[in-house]
Amino acid sequence: MRIRSIAATVALSATAAAMIPAGATAANGPMSFEPIDGTPYATASADWTDPFIIPSGFTQQLVVDETQLDIYVGADDLTDMNTVNETGPMAGRFLYRTHEVGSDGSLSVVDLDTGKAKVIAQREDWRRLDGLRWTPWGTLLFAEESDSGRLFEAFLDPKDPTVVTRVEERREVGILRHEGIEALGDGTVYVIDELNGGSIFKFVPTKRGDLSDGQLYALKLTGLTDAEQKWSSSTYQQKVGAFEWVALDMDTVVVDADEAANDVAATEFGRPEDVEVIGSTLYVANTSEDRVVAIDLTKNELTSFVEKGVNVPVENSGAGVTGFNNPDNLAQGPDGRLWIVEDNYLSDVWVAGLDTDRDGAADSVEQFASLVDTGAEISGIYFGKDPKTLFLNIQHPDKALADGTWALRKR
Repeated sequence: MRIRSIAATVALSATAAAMIPAGATAANGPMSFEPIDGTPYATASADWTDPFIIPSGFTQQLVVDETQLDIYVGADDLTDMNTVNETGPMAGRFLYRTHEVGSDGSLSVVDLDTGKAKVIAQREDWRRLDGLRWTPWGTLLFAEESDSGRLFEAFLDPKDPTVVTRVEERREVGILRHEGIEALGDGTVYVIDELNGGSIFKFVPTKRGDLSDGQLYALKLTGLTDAEQKWSSSTYQQKVGAFEWVALDMDTVVVDADEAANDVAATEFGRPEDVEVIGSTLYVANTSEDRVVAIDLTKNELTSFVEKGVNVPVENSGAGVTGFNNPDNLAQGPDGRLWIVEDNYLSDVWVAGLDTDRDGAADSVEQFASLVDTGAEISGIYFGKDPKTLFLNIQHPDKALADGTWALRKR
């Protein structure tokens, strides 16, 4: 497939360019790339065949959109998060997706072998389904990004992973404005509360694989007063350093986990949205802070891993300067690096380099891709079983019937 060229993009400012080491490549191995020239501010439109600007050596291919599966006829399907069946029979064959509509939310699945897509679960009372994660014990966790949002667990037919046999509500993991979900092999689940003033949570089950009973904790930095733990757009950069996990009152958690976190003065962040564990580090995208934090789960220390104006340029779309704005979804790349998608129009995809000097920040951050549709945003960044394939969703594009999923592949 021929990659759309950029007829007119504006180069980074001298200051911004200086933040990216010359010749540096943020991703090695199966997804190695040369960074793109920038965000196509001057040429973006809804008149596209290929929706992404991507590096040379990559292709983009439609997986499924509303022309093939139109769940909400006459409205956007709002395709949000992705995951595949990471374990079990036919692992990697089925791509699951949430749909972030206001009511009658649904889970859909795409058979990556046949291209066929269908709805596998839908309920009128499901609102703004967002976060989605395959668990090591073979279920799907998905949740609502809304006030009093709930987390659900879908159980699948062992012989047919496209059939949901039952769905359980997991209030013990917290009634929150859910988005990102991470599930570890030992049964630990990490979630967040997506608002300005939201906290970061850890659920430890009493028994691995059983989320009906356990303890929810909230992250609390140890070097701040209770007043300093509160969210502020002017003081968020001070929120680094040592932390502890504070146990929450479970009677409150199952009604309002934000209230339970406030009761212990847990640390508040600017719209924490997605979570991703790579090795012993938990990464959290704090959208309002234009920052991704790294949480060392061994040392119990939090640092600013990617931050606008520090190790990645500040975006100024009005001046045509590419930069970092509203980090949203996260994914682990095949070489262990962190991939980041922005929650804005002409969303960019960034790749953070490793922290080789161990100062808590990525040594480099480089731009992998950008969207060309002026009305859309990217969501659901995810690597499945193929290390050369990246899945991305397009949400609410100006182009008709174009909500859907795309695969970017290394040739």
